[in-house]
Amino acid sequence: MAFSLQLQQMFLSPTRFCSQSKSTNPQIIPNLTKRPSIHSFAYAQNNATRNIEAAKSSINSSAEEVSLPPELRRELMPKHIAVILDGNRRWAKKRGLPVALGYVAGIRALRNFVKLSYNWGIRALTLFAFSSENWFRPEAEVDLLMGLFDKVVKDELENLARAGIRLSIIGDSSKLPKSLQDLIDKVVMTTKANSRLHILVAINYSGQYDVVQACQTIAQKVKDGTIEPEDINSFLVEQELQTKCTEFPSPDLLIRTSGELRLSNFLLWQLAYTELFFSHSQWPDFGEAEFLEALSSFQQRQRRYGGQSS
Repeated sequence: MAFSLQLQQMFLSPTRFCSQSKSTNPQIIPNLTKRPSIHSFAYAQNNATRNIEAAKSSINSSAEEVSLPPELRRELMPKHIAVILDGNRRWAKKRGLPVALGYVAGIRALRNFVKLSYNWGIRALTLFAFSSENWFRPEAEVDLLMGLFDKVVKDELENLARAGIRLSIIGDSSKLPKSLQDLIDKVVMTTKANSRLHILVAINYSGQYDVVQACQTIAQKVKDGTIEPEDINSFLVEQELQTKCTEFPSPDLLIRTSGELRLSNFLLWQLAYTELFFSHSQWPDFGEAEFLEALSSFQQRQRRYGGQSS
């Protein structure tokens, strides 16, 4: 996908999207490459991003899990957290900034969120990065997002491998730019054996289509005679969903930011018994305090799965 000149120059600008530290440990979401820019947009970016608080997220792949905050109990920690990262555009517009800077701030928040999840022993994260409906957004914004995906994945490949983090993509990647498809294939294969944390990124994903494609696969197996109709059950459907790639296909906790109270076609089957947490914070403002609030709320709930309370 060809980027507009403005977007190309934005990526080549000297803007510090994330603060730099002298640590040599691998980071989860990178700084974008800095080069001189001749575009005036870079000046606005520099001024705006100076106000974005960002701490370098470092992870030592050989380090053990750090101690949990006192309000959390390790035995009650969720294994799999799904996140709808909502509010990047609104965060930028509220501050009179270009939409692009909202996504940049969102990357900073994501970097911190992954670091905390990694340190606190979360085993899987599923991040709703780009829905199948997002193609209807302005072309320049879609180009921007595709460029950010490409840049982040490319720069983080070595770091993910070093930290023992596995990356998988769920969704229909066939509509993505060919260069991004090739990059995704590479990072998925390179990190496949990692097991410290499994990050699933939902790109061009639809929860409804996920169920449909699972049903189509099962129907073909019935047609081929490999299974009988009476063999079909919820376990068989789950095995054909795109989240079958992870050890924990059903999230324990869903977090959605920006105050929206809906699932937006995300993991519709997998969220059947998931605990839901809706935060009023926009995603770029979702930090450690907000994450602790979500986890504390989760640990205070009694998960009954349709049974009686104890």
